[in-house]
Amino acid sequence: MSQTITRKAGVRRQARPSAGRSRKRRSGGGSLLDPLMRAIPLSEAQWHGLFTTLILAAALALAVTVSVYAGIIDLARLRMAEAAADAGFEVRRVEVRGVERMNELAVYERALGERNRAMTELDLQQLRRSLLRLSYVQDARIVRQLPDGLIIDIVERQPHAVFRDNGRLFLIDMAGHRLEQLRREEARGKLVVEGEGAPARVAELDRLLATAPELRPRVIAARWVGERRWNLTFATGQELALPQGDDRAAAALKSFALLDGTNGLLGGRVASFDMRSPERIYLRVPGRSAAAAAAAAAEREGT
Repeated sequence: MSQTITRKAGVRRQARPSAGRSRKRRSGGGSLLDPLMRAIPLSEAQWHGLFTTLILAAALALAVTVSVYAGIIDLARLRMAEAAADAGFEVRRVEVRGVERMNELAVYERALGERNRAMTELDLQQLRRSLLRLSYVQDARIVRQLPDGLIIDIVERQPHAVFRDNGRLFLIDMAGHRLEQLRREEARGKLVVEGEGAPARVAELDRLLATAPELRPRVIAARWVGERRWNLTFATGQELALPQGDDRAAAALKSFALLDGTNGLLGGRVASFDMRSPERIYLRVPGRSAAAAAAAAAEREGT
């Protein structure tokens, strides 16, 4: 026996939301300002201008508030500084330590610029930066000594050599930093370096000379050639050309020290020694080429 089940139309009608209820939900949203905007008869452009004016006014009020607050802070700091100074907490004494070679007055000149300044207003970092701009000052440490003193500890750069630059002489430290300009008589007895980039190579030159300590006191000048190698000048006026490269230059200098020890090269007739070739040493004797040419000419005349 078959049975037929039919759907009831009422079920389908219950599943549909009513159009009136849907329209009611759509119209239920809106801004809280809508009643106010409906109550005041202004156009949309007028409302836009009003809101812009209100935003600018709020920004201006905030800026004024911040300025007043900053002014109050500055005034409070000023009053605090005045109170500290009245109580004796201001810079009146400066003590400088560690100065041996440089002009101590240059340090005092910068430090005394802070004199009569309240301790609360003293900027130690700014004073330190000012001192580090002095050529001899490698480092500086500044300490407040209450109630009215400053202690300045200076770490000086150590002079190491003289750099010849276009005829001018400058005292430099191991890092090649220029300390001061020298007169010719002030440079006597000091190692002189020259050549493009030579100051930055002073530490390297020092290590090279240390490989032949017996020759080191006799070297009076060093020229950095072609930004790649050294020529050394001895107190005898003789010159030694070394090869390129740290290891090769050190080996050549050691060999030359041994040859000088056995053959007495320095102080002899040879004007210059060239050790750029690893296999040979070339010697230049002044006048030898002229004497050879004269001998050859005499030989030709006799034949």
